[in-house]
Amino acid sequence: MPIAIYILGLCIFAETTSEFMVAGMMPSLAAAFHVSLADVGNLVSAYALSIVAGGPLLTLWLRGARRKPTLLGLLLLFLLGQLTGAMADSYAQLLASRVICGVAESAFFGVALALAAEQVGPQRIARAAALVLNGLMLASVAGLPLAALLDQHWGWRTAFWLVAVLVLLAAAAIVLLVPAGDKPDAGRMREGWRELAAPALWAAYLSSGLIIGAVFAAFTYLAPLLTRVSGFNAGAVPLLFAVYGAATVLGNMLTGRLADSHTRGVLNLGLLALLATLVLLALCAQWRTLTAVCVFLLGFAGLPLNPAMVARVARVGGSGPMANSLHMAVVNLGLTFGAWAGGVCLEAGLGLRAPLWLGAALALLGWLSLRLDRRGYSWQATGSSVGLPR
Repeated sequence: MPIAIYILGLCIFAETTSEFMVAGMMPSLAAAFHVSLADVGNLVSAYALSIVAGGPLLTLWLRGARRKPTLLGLLLLFLLGQLTGAMADSYAQLLASRVICGVAESAFFGVALALAAEQVGPQRIARAAALVLNGLMLASVAGLPLAALLDQHWGWRTAFWLVAVLVLLAAAAIVLLVPAGDKPDAGRMREGWRELAAPALWAAYLSSGLIIGAVFAAFTYLAPLLTRVSGFNAGAVPLLFAVYGAATVLGNMLTGRLADSHTRGVLNLGLLALLATLVLLALCAQWRTLTAVCVFLLGFAGLPLNPAMVARVARVGGSGPMANSLHMAVVNLGLTFGAWAGGVCLEAGLGLRAPLWLGAALALLGWLSLRLDRRGYSWQATGSSVGLPR
């Protein structure tokens, strides 16, 4: 793999650590700005909504720019948002920083995956996407715990400053090691706009939104389930989350290897495994050993479907920045819906197992949505068509 792929993974690690870390320092932020935990939770929602709404618009504005300057500009915009948060002296300023970072991350994600596809070619796009997305997986395994540790010992601003330093290092690596790339071809861009209207692309988006919705309907409320239903003590929860995070990294590596040649098969089997895991956990959450196994399987069969999702989108809608940015927007809509709907289940008094059943229902719908597009995939590249396996 070209060195640029690993640099893009570092960038994603820094950005998604920033996205996740607010959840790990909620009490500190609430105390620092004299707001409620719900207000701090709104920072997470604002970030997600910025990804959904702002990222595609910024990507549209930058559609004719070269990849490398675009990546650097987006990193600098993200750095501006991160520094605004690090120096925030009001809740409004911190909220503004989350919006800036969310918009920049969404657009960066789209351009990064487009550049990765250019670097490796259509036959290895899932593997390249897996390496780039490993930054996201490692952010949950290492970035989030590290940010929480810094918050506890040196204050929440330290974590913001550390991410800013990581972004600067990533920007320097892009300047030195990432190739400039060609200016986007006008004819190819017009073809990309036609691909965005393809029903098969929106079927792929629907599947992705349902997959991530299923995962986060369950994952968002996993901690109280582990302590109140499974009977784990509070000290065991971080260890179980570490198991979950390690499983996401392992699963992402495996799907990255398989998804290029078996895209639909990986999605089919992965969704069935996710469905079975959620049902088993809902039925057996009172038994610790089975619960621990299910936590591992949830990490292994949930988020690691991302490379196959990216490969499917590339095959039916192209690998351009707009297709990828819209994909990220849909994924975040799924995440937001899953977490919100799980909370509705709890507020309705349905119990802590209810989000698991909701996640299972979304996984089943995701598996059924794969049947909306039964055509073979093809890759349109510089005027030629290269057939790729289903």
